[in-house]
Amino acid sequence: MEILFDSRQKKYKTPFGCLRQGEPCSIMIQIPSDHHIQAVSLCLEDDMGNLLNKILLQQDAGEHGYLNYRGRFKLEECGLYYYYFEVQAGWETFFVWKHEDKPALTGNGKWQLTCFARGYDTPQGFQGKVMYQIFPDRFFQKGTCDTSGKLKSFVMHQSTDETPVYRPDEKGIVQNNDFFGGNLQGIMEKLPYLEELGVQVLYLNPIFSAYSNHRYDTCDYKAIDPLLGTEEDFCALCEAVHKRGMKLLLDGVFSHTGERSIYFDKYREHGTEGAYGNPDSPYRSWFQFDPKDPNGYHSWWGINTLPCTEELDPGFLDYIIEGEDSVVAHWLRLGADGFRLDVADELPDEFIARLHRRVKELNPNALVLGEVWEDASYKISYSVRRKYFTNQELDATMNYPYKDAVIGYVKGEQSSGQLAQTVMSIAENYPKPVLDCVMNSLSTHDTMRILTVLGANQYPQSKEERANYRLSAEEYQKAVQRLKLAGFLQFMLPGCPCIYYGDEIGMQGFEDPLNRAFFDWEHQDKELQRYFRELARLKKQHTALQTGTIQVLADRNGVVCFQREALAEKLVFITCMNDHYECFTNYSIEMMAGGEWEDGCLRLSKYGFALLRAR
Repeated sequence: MEILFDSRQKKYKTPFGCLRQGEPCSIMIQIPSDHHIQAVSLCLEDDMGNLLNKILLQQDAGEHGYLNYRGRFKLEECGLYYYYFEVQAGWETFFVWKHEDKPALTGNGKWQLTCFARGYDTPQGFQGKVMYQIFPDRFFQKGTCDTSGKLKSFVMHQSTDETPVYRPDEKGIVQNNDFFGGNLQGIMEKLPYLEELGVQVLYLNPIFSAYSNHRYDTCDYKAIDPLLGTEEDFCALCEAVHKRGMKLLLDGVFSHTGERSIYFDKYREHGTEGAYGNPDSPYRSWFQFDPKDPNGYHSWWGINTLPCTEELDPGFLDYIIEGEDSVVAHWLRLGADGFRLDVADELPDEFIARLHRRVKELNPNALVLGEVWEDASYKISYSVRRKYFTNQELDATMNYPYKDAVIGYVKGEQSSGQLAQTVMSIAENYPKPVLDCVMNSLSTHDTMRILTVLGANQYPQSKEERANYRLSAEEYQKAVQRLKLAGFLQFMLPGCPCIYYGDEIGMQGFEDPLNRAFFDWEHQDKELQRYFRELARLKKQHTALQTGTIQVLADRNGVVCFQREALAEKLVFITCMNDHYECFTNYSIEMMAGGEWEDGCLRLSKYGFALLRAR
């Protein structure tokens, strides 16, 4: 007989997952009665491995040859904690550890416990909502583009059918200065399409003045890029978005600016106040210059076009966050509903905390979402443990762990158990209000398009080949079948499913910039589009899919069965990567593909899935 403890079952630990400050936590571990136990203690450590408390557990009567040992405790300080069990049996003392990321009781790991602030909550208007990411230059154009104020040089494509420029220039650099003319008025024109698709939150890649088409090299934080439109266009877009009950997120790029920004102004294009080569510049302290080299400065990952900012410089803090007309205040007052923070790992905790605090002062219902590629609850960047959730910094993050697990599962590269483990690990490590707001994407501007990922049988060696690669009919059929399963998981799991523009109509593309083509309004996979519309309808219809709890009922042989529950609603969703799965249930069918339902018997084939509802 084995020692029994599973932190994800309420029989052994309540509440599930993270704790609020001062919230009681109950623990129970079961040990075979023939172990002759003298004492069992729960050992609680801080993030540095220091033993904070050893809680003696009380024995009570068990069953089936087990004795139960129970304890109860509270955490009064926010932070990251770890725990394990110490068992004294006769003259012997041994420890009960977590096995890697599994709930089994072998190995040498410790259980993680996140404690967050009593009043830490996320805006309900974002919880479980359907998101849509738009790369502004590549979505839709209405009217003409004003090129008069655009930083030169740039190239305007003559047709939206053209491939984004991917070849380097004579210096070996891909300039990213080719534009298609998508603009804010174009986005507003297509709001009916987005509303019909079921979109509730728009996330726009950077829209501020910049040299490049991706605009992560900001020129002026308080100006709309002239190719995208005007501040009046932005206000009109926000008003139209809000009239439809939708919200709008902006991309905030604060770890660096562009070398041609009004703040750095490397080539003296904006007057005399730029920091480069000017010790008297009002922006000089925003940047880190090399004292031994007047032309040297710290840049983002060594890319000279992106000088890094000193985020905690008082002047920079005032300009971005704390001033009366700071960047944050400016755009929130004009109608933005929050920010996605680019490369959050490279922003100091204090900077993010101040920004979050200021955003909430201006609009308590606004969202602050961070770009983090790993489990953000225990993330270490630059040798520092981040405090995104324990210091009230972020409302949510981009949920790349779910993305990677879902893709690995539908491609047959990860087992059903690995998918379930990733899902539950994030659910356990993230505060529930955060989990309900995480951005669940299958592709983004930084990754290959999901259809290409799921369908391409080969990865062409040259960029030239990748630029011209299109899935064969057989590859496309396989990709769509896999995408439907991946999309099903994306919408059923906790958080906000986020569609990358064009994924819903079957757009393809390898890495940047091939994943950033113009939205193909002339050639759309209507059946795939209808499928995503149906997923959005289900997400919006069921509270359990928006803010419900998550639990694994089964994960073996390629089949995963999850349960989500909220108030009186209980839903179960099943996915199958096995050749055949069969079960009997008295639940009703809400959605099914790749299977059949007859007299209470559900049968699924490979890539099949079903959403069931308790009667």
